[in-house]
Amino acid sequence: MQIVFNNAPWNKAAAFYLRTLVFVQEQGISLKAEFDELDIDSTFYLVIYHDKNPVATVRYQQDDETTLRPDRLCVHKTMRKQGLGRRLILELEQIGKKQHCTLSRVHGEKQAIGFYQKLGYQVVSDEFIEDGIICVLLEKELR
Repeated sequence: MQIVFNNAPWNKAAAFYLRTLVFVQEQGISLKAEFDELDIDSTFYLVIYHDKNPVATVRYQQDDETTLRPDRLCVHKTMRKQGLGRRLILELEQIGKKQHCTLSRVHGEKQAIGFYQKLGYQVVSDEFIEDGIICVLLEKELR
């Protein structure tokens, strides 16, 4: 497995490919909703490759100077339950810490609450709808 974190067009294409498979095709989110104003040239993506194929990704965002916001995390359905989502979050948190982030804030799908709680996140909001999916806000202090 290889992990790549950058904003190179080829890495962005890999992230977009995975997001199209998972969010658009599997979950039925519209292309217009999935690919938004945050997908700009300067946006960085963390992608895990297996045998040169992209298998997991997350978009790096910061809400402000000290708040990391992991966004658009997804894992190819053939590679789930292998710890890749956990690996993405932990790696992104390390990158965030290097950028002086002290808090990580996630808009997590309701079905993913347990996943984030195992990583130390706590639910801090009521449920809300985002792109047609029930979500909650989760936070974790970065140390």
